[in-house]
Amino acid sequence: MVANGDMVYAWAKDAEILKKGECGGAVTALLKHALESKTVDAVLAVKKGQDIYDAVPAFITDPTEIASTAGSLHCGTLLMPKILKKYLDGAKNMKIAVTCKGCDVMAFYELAKRNQINLDNVIMIGVNCGGSVSPVAARKMITEKFEVDPNIVHKEEIDKGQFIIEYEGGHKGIKIDELEEEGYGRRSNCRRCKMKVPRGADLACGNWGVIGDKAGKATFIEVCSEKGANLVSAAASKGAIETATPDPKGIEIRGKVEKAMLKLGDDWRKKDFAGLGTGKERLKTIMDESSRCIKCFACVDNCPICYCVECSTKKPWFVTPGQLPPGLMFHLIRFAHISDSCINCGQCEELCAMDIRNALFMHAQQVEIEKMFGHVPGKDMTPPIHALAEERAERARLEATGTDSIYTNIFEE
Repeated sequence: MVANGDMVYAWAKDAEILKKGECGGAVTALLKHALESKTVDAVLAVKKGQDIYDAVPAFITDPTEIASTAGSLHCGTLLMPKILKKYLDGAKNMKIAVTCKGCDVMAFYELAKRNQINLDNVIMIGVNCGGSVSPVAARKMITEKFEVDPNIVHKEEIDKGQFIIEYEGGHKGIKIDELEEEGYGRRSNCRRCKMKVPRGADLACGNWGVIGDKAGKATFIEVCSEKGANLVSAAASKGAIETATPDPKGIEIRGKVEKAMLKLGDDWRKKDFAGLGTGKERLKTIMDESSRCIKCFACVDNCPICYCVECSTKKPWFVTPGQLPPGLMFHLIRFAHISDSCINCGQCEELCAMDIRNALFMHAQQVEIEKMFGHVPGKDMTPPIHALAEERAERARLEATGTDSIYTNIFEE
């Protein structure tokens, strides 16, 4: 039996999962057990599409299909919570296990705060994440820096500070630092990220800290909730996974890796934010870049914080029909609406047709708000700063009606 707060090494007992899965396949084995035991009704995970640059969401109800999601895809930039909200009714009437990066976990909390997702019905199996690479940028990087045809690459991984590819005829690794110094490597928002071990999930899983004879053959699992503890305990008791006590030296190494990644995130924040300037200089930078906007609304449609059925920024009084680019007010209203809750997932920048640095602008504002008010988005169910003003106005009415949660009323559609 494991308990909330425990750390274990774990690996799959199933031969197929062991062969296909990363680091012993523990995550895949846990997902399969959750379905077989009917702990959940379905699994939402990511699998390879046409190639390693094509990550596609997989909604699975048949345990025999779980193995198709085994392995990692660092060139996939999907955000799972928005998919769950949009297509699966926010797990309101179905129990779902979901694999999550740090930004996924943060998005789950922000959507749950707004009554868009029922976290009681979600088991979040978090995976440590050092960052992801845009599929287009990955192809360019492999062609120009690795000097390999990206079409013959069948596997990629980030390990020991290197981006490593395997292809027909060999393998090659280049240090992430070297790649990023030359403009390649991880997405810019991933470089700034400080959610490397997703402890807001029910389980935080990865290969950091697995040493000795288990290196590469087991997953390091940090149990972060009772739900997570119950899943691991049940899977072990049914023979789906095997567990062992982590090597104390491995725990120490894991902590050092995380600390180094967090420092790197701080360094990139300092560099990126300084490049924006301050005050009027920053505003001019935003105005100049946003002047390329073609009003496709990809930033709004893919942001996990934007959830309104009818978006105010699409109204005629904010966006004049036919006007290109839209007035600056469109961008300023969007920033003002959600900057306190930005989780730096990068979707608004990754999917921008005009390559506007939307994520950088939004993240820079979020960090300033965090400095002023101490509010960290995506960490727990604490209301966002912008909700608090409305909360004060609503408090008397809510108390009079006997409502337990102020939040429920603030974010009702």
